[in-house]
Amino acid sequence: MNEQVKKNIMEYKQKYLQKLTDAQVPEKLEKQLEEMDWSCLELIHRKKQQRGTFAPLQAAELSEIRKKEDLYRETGLKALREGKVGAILLAGGQGTRLGFDKAKGMFNIGVTKTLYIFEQLIKNLMQVKHEAGVWIPLYIMTSEKNDAQTRAFFEEHDFFGYDSSYVKFFVQEMVPAVDFDGNILMESEDSLAMSPNGNGGWFKSMLRAHLDEDIRTRGIEWLNVFAVDNVLQRIADPVFVGATILSGCVCGSKVVRKVSPYERVGAMCLEDGKPSIVEYYELTPEMAEAVNENGSLLYGFGVILNYLFRVDKLMEIVKTNLPMHIVEKKVPYLDESGQLQKPKEPNAYKFETLILDMVYMMDNCLPFEVEREKEFAPVKNALGTDSVESARELLKKNGIAI
Repeated sequence: MNEQVKKNIMEYKQKYLQKLTDAQVPEKLEKQLEEMDWSCLELIHRKKQQRGTFAPLQAAELSEIRKKEDLYRETGLKALREGKVGAILLAGGQGTRLGFDKAKGMFNIGVTKTLYIFEQLIKNLMQVKHEAGVWIPLYIMTSEKNDAQTRAFFEEHDFFGYDSSYVKFFVQEMVPAVDFDGNILMESEDSLAMSPNGNGGWFKSMLRAHLDEDIRTRGIEWLNVFAVDNVLQRIADPVFVGATILSGCVCGSKVVRKVSPYERVGAMCLEDGKPSIVEYYELTPEMAEAVNENGSLLYGFGVILNYLFRVDKLMEIVKTNLPMHIVEKKVPYLDESGQLQKPKEPNAYKFETLILDMVYMMDNCLPFEVEREKEFAPVKNALGTDSVESARELLKKNGIAI
């Protein structure tokens, strides 16, 4: 173990790690300790991140998008045909909440036939491929837990008909979990209790995998980032791409009209004059219910995790560390006697970076309204709202055989 790691263990008074300073440390564990960002341990003693002053941000609404749809589509298709647009699928999550212990994208959303989430997303991208007449480079972010199985799954299914030379995988960066006193937890004798670093870490993780070389070689200028759990996600959508380019903005965000003032989705807004996202629990009742002159909600457009970022801006902001957010979770760990504990209540902090902070670091952003029933079918829960059931209903409504 190198001297700096030993020094950090003693300085940060790490009770689960102190016994390691004189021992022969397994290679995997040593690598984790050398690569981790120790400064995140200081975060738990700081107050909650202070937000700035919120103000409404006007969206490009469906009515005005339809008026210029042909122009937007033409502009977007031109960018796609010139190879300027790449797509990023965030697929690091497991299907735990669905009672499924593999990568969420491997879940079968079909009823009378097999239809995997990954398969449906590729079909959505294929529609754009057929319209543009070109393959769109697709980068798939996995996690340490599901990387091997995700790659094998795509191979086994022949990439669902997509040209595999346009598909690259990369692994999301991991960060260790700590108990409420700031002690780094171990999940086994040869590993810290690691967890993915949140959806804001995707670009940094791409750079770690040296995929910036691929982006440069291909001449990609825009990256469309989307989440695995929305099966109706329109990817590299020419109308969205064209509208963002023509707006002069460096970033675009697909949004849907909220069904109620208190719907549990983040809403596009300005924060201290910069584009941002206000979480549903941060809205005061006055903000949540505020309306403009035509009676629609001022904070009425919810994000669906489908963003378009200009690559040169991403290269700029990646030099700045994104804020770390702290969440309380149940994390299994080895206690001081080496016994595995499986807590029933939250016992640890996990550190996450969020994509909303990337939006905030952009100079401007175009919120772009899409039809909720056609583009928003999240699969977060087994039953009820945003569930397997509700997504299946929406797929059927859109004429997709399941």
